[in-house]
Amino acid sequence: MNRVLLIAAVAALAPLAACTEKVQTATPRKTDEKVWQSNDNTFTAAGYKAGDKAAWDDQSRARAQSQNEYVKTK
Repeated sequence: MNRVLLIAAVAALAPLAACTEKVQTATPRKTDEKVWQSNDNTFTAAGYKAGDKAAWDDQSRARAQSQNEYVKTK
């Protein structure tokens, strides 16, 4: 009887083992830092000035338009 209860308990708790996965973050920057205030110059586009929100928006808009298939087919 005890063996059956043990097997049932293990079978009931086994699916919960996946719930203990650690949180994965893809960015090393601080979450309280604004994206346009980044000091990392490794992947910046030409014309972008660090700390300038308007330049960040312009670069994001230009990058999105270059990936827009509708614009490419015109």
